[in-house]
Amino acid sequence: MQNVTAVAHRGDPYRVRENTLDSLRSALAQGADAVEIDVRLTKDGVPVLLHDDTLKRLWEHERPLRSLSADELRGLTGGGVPTLVEALAAVGDSRVMLDLPGTREARTARRIVDAVREAGAQDRVYYCADARAMLAVRAADPSAEIALTWQTLAPPRPALLDAVRPRWLNYRFALAGKDLAARVHRDGYLLSVWTPDTRRSMRRLIDVGVDSITTNRVDVLCALRDHAAES
Repeated sequence: MQNVTAVAHRGDPYRVRENTLDSLRSALAQGADAVEIDVRLTKDGVPVLLHDDTLKRLWEHERPLRSLSADELRGLTGGGVPTLVEALAAVGDSRVMLDLPGTREARTARRIVDAVREAGAQDRVYYCADARAMLAVRAADPSAEIALTWQTLAPPRPALLDAVRPRWLNYRFALAGKDLAARVHRDGYLLSVWTPDTRRSMRRLIDVGVDSITTNRVDVLCALRDHAAES
């Protein structure tokens, strides 16, 4: 169990608002090995932390993110939505998984990859999203570490895997079982899953042999790991 990577989904969202600097710091204080954050671009091309394409759910503004400059975003949220550069600085040397929910164009991926490079964080950042986004990341950075998000038990096509060159295959946790884990490992990849939040689910996933778990309750996962290490 101690070998399972504990990834904090959007920080520590049960305690602190997701994708904020305080949420990331809280997750690391709970023992997370890595934090997962969502990155989108503002109107003026600044990578910031936001899962949704509008501010409605978290910040009670109807405005789409792509209609706002970074300065306008800062004003509407009181500085609550950090830039990617700010987030990378806030977590120190910790690993960061960048989910790219809004990435549909190569230039978006290039801007995010450039921000990671400018922050000197290439060695501790890895990327996850669907095939289209990860192909764009691979084109922008031939050395990027990639977790290809895949949402069916049918395996990715060999041609796609050759093009993306992922290190991880990233599945919804309900799909993960012993057969999937065996196939992923046999094919030379690591298996990551998202987002189980119960102890029962976490134990099951560890038992079937996943390598990484992304969860909203990273404190629970870390406690399970610590208990096993002491046993």
